[in-house]
Amino acid sequence: MIRIELPATGDEIAKLSVGDRVLMDGTIYTGRDAALPKLVKALKAGEEPINVMGAAIMHTAVSPAGIAPTSSNKEDIEESIPYLASRGVLVHIGKGKLGDETVRALKEAGAVFIVTPPTAALLTSRVKSSRVAAFEEEGMEAIFELRVEGIPGIVAAARGTSIYD
Repeated sequence: MIRIELPATGDEIAKLSVGDRVLMDGTIYTGRDAALPKLVKALKAGEEPINVMGAAIMHTAVSPAGIAPTSSNKEDIEESIPYLASRGVLVHIGKGKLGDETVRALKEAGAVFIVTPPTAALLTSRVKSSRVAAFEEEGMEAIFELRVEGIPGIVAAARGTSIYD
């Protein structure tokens, strides 16, 4: 089991391989269908609603019931991954198989994709604090900043390879 402190460094992420089991500590941002395209648009416009350098973004909403990953290969989410990786997001967290082009884009950016168990009770128990960080108008799909301890995952895409291949 490898512990990762978030935000991460490129050196730390470069050591990860497909299949590595990880525990993530620190700051994770959330985002999915509504917020991620808005984040991409804001960054392209020169705005920086959140600090993306070394960041981790989990593809989830935040509700009173907690958090659990959504499918990362949904069109609006998967389209955002290459751009966000190119801007400095080093860890993308969700579930499902990513397309070959997205896996290549992660490699080029030195970023990884980590899958987490879709178990809301487990993941939510690891969240120590939560606050809206951007796009509050999106409600539970806003970008939240979570402070977490011990979010488990498996590296599913790293260095141009995927666990699904």
